[in-house]
This record gives sequence, structure tokens and C-alpha cells, in this order.
Amino acid sequence: MSDVKVLNSGEKFSHASVGSLKSFEGKQFVKDATGATSCEISFGTLPTGAAVPFFHSHKGNEENYIILSGAGKFQVNDDVFDITEGSVVRVSTNCDRNLKCTSAEPMTYICIQAKEGSLEGYTMTDAEITERENKL
Repeated sequence: MSDVKVLNSGEKFSHASVGSLKSFEGKQFVKDATGATSCEISFGTLPTGAAVPFFHSHKGNEENYIILSGAGKFQVNDDVFDITEGSVVRVSTNCDRNLKCTSAEPMTYICIQAKEGSLEGYTMTDAEITERENKL
């Protein structure tokens, strides 16, 4: 398993890394390293032929899986479908889920877990354009 590293932080931000995704292996949660209060984010890798070793369900949180590389199968309750690099799968609460890598290369993914139904404002409904000196 990789270790998440806190790179720097300030009063209003935190910056962490799981390192190179090309060599990433295992499962790593980052909430504690970043101090997140709205969601849990994890990085995961499955080698060829491997599946998550258990099905699971969440009571209050939906999950969003983003497949970064590789391909495989995803199961939600009794529905099974193909996933590949670029796939995004949202899974509701109170249902079983699992995924398996079927590609010759490992499957790397991000999973974002947040309270179902909690998103109120987003994109421009929650943002405002501000004036600030650009130091980039």
C-alpha cells in the first residue's frame, strides 16, 4: 500500500499526494491527510484478474468511481457492466457494489464518497468570480 504524503498546507488549503499513479498499488484514503470535511477520497489499484475482496454497501454516502486506467467489470446488486479508462460510476446508498480488473494492465481508480443528497450549490451556483492578483 502506498502512503499519502502531506506536501504543504495553509489556513485554507491542504496539499497531499499518493505519488505516481503509474506505480501506485493498493488502496489509500486521503481524508485525514487533507483534513477534508465534505467527502472521503481514496485511490485504488487492482491487478489483472483481481476484484475488491468483498461487496459493500453504504447507509448514508453515495460513491463515485472514476476509472483512471485499465478496464474491468462493475457490479451493483445483480447488474454487471463493463468499465474502462474514463468511466464514471455513481452508486447510491443501500445497495451492494464491487469491481474487478479484467485488463492486461492494472486498473487504477479514484473513489469519492459523500453524503447522498447533500449537494446544494455547485459550479457557478456556489461560486463567484473574484478579483485577485495572478501570481501564477
